[in-house]
Amino acid sequence: MRRERCAPRAGWQERCEAVGFTFHSEDGGYWDESACYAFTADQVDVLEAATEAVHRCCLDAVDHVVSTGAFDRFQVPDFARPLVTESWKRGEPSLFGRFDFSWDGRGQPKMLEYNADTPTSLVEAAVVQWYWLQDMFPGRDQFNSLHEKLVERWRAMALPTVLTLACTMQNDEDADNLQYLLDTALQAGLDARAIDVEAIGWQPGQATPAGAAGGAGTGDAAGCFVDLDGRPIRTLFKLYPWEWMLREEFGPCIPGCGTMFIEPPWKMLLSNKAILPVLWELFPGHPNLLAASFDPQGLEGGGGGWASSHVKKPLYSREGANVTIRSAQGDHHEGGIYGAEGYIYQAYAPLPRFDDRYPVIGSWIVGDRAAGMGIREDRSPITRNSSRFIPHWFD
Repeated sequence: MRRERCAPRAGWQERCEAVGFTFHSEDGGYWDESACYAFTADQVDVLEAATEAVHRCCLDAVDHVVSTGAFDRFQVPDFARPLVTESWKRGEPSLFGRFDFSWDGRGQPKMLEYNADTPTSLVEAAVVQWYWLQDMFPGRDQFNSLHEKLVERWRAMALPTVLTLACTMQNDEDADNLQYLLDTALQAGLDARAIDVEAIGWQPGQATPAGAAGGAGTGDAAGCFVDLDGRPIRTLFKLYPWEWMLREEFGPCIPGCGTMFIEPPWKMLLSNKAILPVLWELFPGHPNLLAASFDPQGLEGGGGGWASSHVKKPLYSREGANVTIRSAQGDHHEGGIYGAEGYIYQAYAPLPRFDDRYPVIGSWIVGDRAAGMGIREDRSPITRNSSRFIPHWFD
């Protein structure tokens, strides 16, 4: 793995916008093609295998949490626990997710966390860097079968009803990602439409919602979510986090509402940093996992100087917010609004450093298959919302 400098394409902004990527210049230049990362085919094979290996571990971890009822560790609200359990036992399908790895191309990639519920950077990973490759290095390849696998996955899910896709449309990044997913669903032959998540309404039924006084919330009698035309939403892809949904006014209406959600409720366990200590408890020593604990004292007995070199992460956090790194090279902290639900502690796996920049590899899973890679880099060892996306290629 190496970082190479290259000249940006003439008119690259227009080229990005032509494929539905509008937020390319946010934060002083989010998309950056003044450099790229190069890999070998063998290295891509290692990353692909690691992605599918940790994916299997994660599925086993969900089964463990559901079977043992260990929801307290994840701060899942009481009314939502049966929802998670039933979703897992019914085998409700997942579309995709993105693992973040620390790796320099040698040894084994180390999984830092799993963006399991609302992963973004999809448009740039699936489409924009692919067109960049065709323009710049047409004879080379890219770890990127995201588009084909997304279309295949939508077809394989065999959704029985109209698919509604929702996000906060005022957010350009979310809107672009949702529009791309809508396009893949339409290419898969689905009857699909998009809606702003704030436009979703609630149509009460005769019963009270789960979690409300005196009601269990069962079947259509509990009411249903509807679109702007008053049509019940029976299948909903939401680019909107489960932890937000459950804690909002209509969160207690979700059990019994009759809607099938993508990502399904069981994915809220994997999008929670509490899954990291659970994974280590179940698979200690796994070559692609990092030691993690709910208790900072739990790291002291592991050797390797864990007590003085670790990462503190909130259960719920996005884009590096409220993450603290303690290491021999110095401490780093990113501010934010997260942490009320608690923290986990993870062994520190330093990001590699190229040209004074720290890249993190986002490796995608679609269904159960590794599907591609996107790289974000920053001058800080904590990947943040402003971190830049850098394309890649391999021979």
